[in-house]
Amino acid sequence: MHQEPSPAAILLLSCRDRSGLVSRISHFIYERGGNIIDLDEHVDAEAGMFFIRVSWSTEGLSIPVSRLGEAFRPLGLEFEANWSIRFTGRPTRLALFVSRYDHCLQELLWRYSMGEFQAEIPLVISNHPDLGPLAAQYGIPFHHFPLTAGTRPEVEAREQELLRSNNVDAIVLARYMQVLSPEFARSWHGRAINIHHSFLPAFVGGNPYRQAYERGVKIIGATSHYVTEELDQGPIIEQDIMRVSHRDTLSGLIRRGRDLERLVLARAVRLHCEHRILLNGRKTIVFD
Repeated sequence: MHQEPSPAAILLLSCRDRSGLVSRISHFIYERGGNIIDLDEHVDAEAGMFFIRVSWSTEGLSIPVSRLGEAFRPLGLEFEANWSIRFTGRPTRLALFVSRYDHCLQELLWRYSMGEFQAEIPLVISNHPDLGPLAAQYGIPFHHFPLTAGTRPEVEAREQELLRSNNVDAIVLARYMQVLSPEFARSWHGRAINIHHSFLPAFVGGNPYRQAYERGVKIIGATSHYVTEELDQGPIIEQDIMRVSHRDTLSGLIRRGRDLERLVLARAVRLHCEHRILLNGRKTIVFD
């Protein structure tokens, strides 16, 4: 009979830097029969902060996997650390928020169907009905919540209940053309991923590609970041750029921008689902 491999454990930890941290963490794993698969650490010398991501095999552990968090807690308290232990056997449950643009949703659902994400997508939420058929192609429930300024509190409350009932771990704004309320953004701190063009703050408002075209930009780009109460100012997860020239038409800029947006967002989602990101104030530490 085929036996599923034991899940790997992943520790994400940040704390004030001090000597011996890597040694102490490695010894904790060794003492309990774990075998380290991957370890990456970083010290922010200016802030005096230490960051680590370490994964280890749980096969042959001397304690049940369910007790790893309890066992590590005294060490976390000693370090005064922010930490979490995740497991590769439990996919991250994602809810995708969309409006009418389909390129990011297409990319995420295609990669999801190919098994590229350590994730499950139990639902898609939209303020328009347009992309319901696309979600249906992949067998994913689609929820339409018409939204106006006056109905936002009621709609967001209904969305929050839907997210809770589906045990959603993180949300992805895949070109969701609405601004989340500060309360909604706070409740998903470090768990809401957004994508936008990288013209900000140069070309704000409507038609940024037309503004860029009229100014003759030479570089376009895309940025994926965590959502905060401050619009489009959250900690950056992933970015990419592409050179353009006077030969590019407006439609060409838009097409190239779409390509960047969908690829950058897909990379950010992968990094989040593989537990490779630690927050460092307004920045991120990404262990890729």
